Amino acid sequence: MTKTDLSDRYRDYIACLNSQDWQKLGQFVDDGAIHNGRRLGLSGYVAMLERDFDEIPDLHFNVLMLIADPPYVACRLGFDCTPKGKFLDLEVKGGRVAFSENVIYEFRHGKIVEVWSVIDKVAIEAQLRGER
Repeated sequence: MTKTDLSDRYRDYIACLNSQDWQKLGQFVDDGAIHNGRRLGLSGYVAMLERDFDEIPDLHFNVLMLIADPPYVACRLGFDCTPKGKFLDLEVKGGRVAFSENVIYEFRHGKIVEVWSVIDKVAIEAQLRGER
């Protein structure tokens, strides 16, 4: 896969997430997918995303920065959303928060096999203290 092909594939994956088309997710995520060291498989990956969208109904993945170097994609995702209750063990309680997530994906045969993800929890904590 070329850098351009991988970038396009990743953007299609993000579109799949934003449309919550879980039936299509298997086109992008491997059956043995690993997320932050935990083997979730496709079914666990879907369950994780369903939980995220249940806890954050207005969740939308925005690609802020994208670097593709096959077989890896590095991305900075931006979020501006309203979690219903607790988020990352923080009492958000329906307040609007903006934060980013830095993610590295490994692709094999066009599918995500491993994900390393870090969410900027410090930014959320600052907003909850009124330091926007």
